[in-house]
Amino acid sequence: MEQNKSKMSVLQLTIITAINMMGSGIIMLPTKLAQVGTMSILSWVITVLGAMALAYSFAQCGMFSKKEGGMGGYSEYSFGKSGNFMANYTYGVSLLIANGAIAISAVGYATVLLGVELTPFAVVLWTIGTLWLATVLNFGGASITGKLSSVTVWGVIIPVLGISVFGWHWFSGELYTSSWNPNHLSLFNGISQSISITLWAFLGLESASANMDAVDNPKRNVPIACLGGTIGAAIIYIVSTNVMAGIVPNIDLLNSNAPFGLAFSRMFNPTIGKIVMALMIMSCFGSLLGWQFTIAQVFKGSANEGFFPKVFGKLTKNGVPLIGMLIITVIQSLLTLMTMSPTLSKQFYVLVNLAVVTNVIPYLLSMASVKVLQKDSGVISSKASVTNLIALIASIYSLYALYTAGFEAMMYGSIVTFAGWTLYGCISYKYDLKKVD
Repeated sequence: MEQNKSKMSVLQLTIITAINMMGSGIIMLPTKLAQVGTMSILSWVITVLGAMALAYSFAQCGMFSKKEGGMGGYSEYSFGKSGNFMANYTYGVSLLIANGAIAISAVGYATVLLGVELTPFAVVLWTIGTLWLATVLNFGGASITGKLSSVTVWGVIIPVLGISVFGWHWFSGELYTSSWNPNHLSLFNGISQSISITLWAFLGLESASANMDAVDNPKRNVPIACLGGTIGAAIIYIVSTNVMAGIVPNIDLLNSNAPFGLAFSRMFNPTIGKIVMALMIMSCFGSLLGWQFTIAQVFKGSANEGFFPKVFGKLTKNGVPLIGMLIITVIQSLLTLMTMSPTLSKQFYVLVNLAVVTNVIPYLLSMASVKVLQKDSGVISSKASVTNLIALIASIYSLYALYTAGFEAMMYGSIVTFAGWTLYGCISYKYDLKKVD
């Protein structure tokens, strides 16, 4: 009985799932969506359906998989060790890129808060400095990171919920409708142009089933929490960004590096706007802190599997993969330099599109393994067929997201993915030599 009392309820797991997805993904969304106009709400509808299909499929994978390692373990069912490697490799690369985008979001809000304008090179330097600060603060171990992140997450929850609930008082239907399609895009192009940024907001849903051992009746409650958390995050995303589009003119959102701060300045006064910016910076940095720790753990797990160099698996007395963290941050610094762009928002979107492309690869590998995984686990055919159909829908959505990311992101993402095959060739003898014999 004591063990059951210590476990989470389905509501608690649902809330944790939603918060994990929200992180810092929302704080620059309104600026990107303003490029399309308020018709981007249609992109939200499609992305929510795709995200729900992915979340449900991952929940089922987590329930029935006999292999460890998350998406890598799922992928191994259909693609063997090479699939496991490619899932871990592309996911690791995605986090390398995504954390740069999170860091640049914090820099963007800070420039507006402090009233300074930075050159592209200065943006890069401050972004790199932010990444290194988050890395250094992780040297203390998981407990310190967890405590800081649990506090900083409120920096995004309070403003986003605030504008979702109270922003309607300042909402103008006329302003909203006038911003529907400012660039006169076709319906398909309008939806496609904002798919990648809306999917960015849901990245992390693949970790929703990670807490299954901490919840009562996981076979029932984990899928409920995954879908409930995704729906909850979706409602908050859709309401907050669309309310804002009825408060702030589209052209102002389009040119803002701190859209939530701008909205609260319009609703109340510049002082409140600056407070919101400070909260968003706090939240963004807290999210970066957590993700820097997570990526080090991902690389450590891959090193223990023999996929990555052993140096990523070396731990300090505090259990911190210190050397791995330093190497990772050096790589992130180089990526930030390589993606330097004329404006801060442009560099953010370049990083986001690259992160989405590389993150979708392990999604596709995992979804393609759902049928084999269920067969291996003896799932009854009626239940398996429903999950297989949902996984197919998730795969179709993932392929569409790749298409919408654009030629440049697809090209660089493809080169990174193809390089993974070469890297796997260097270590495949560990796993495949017996098969050759």
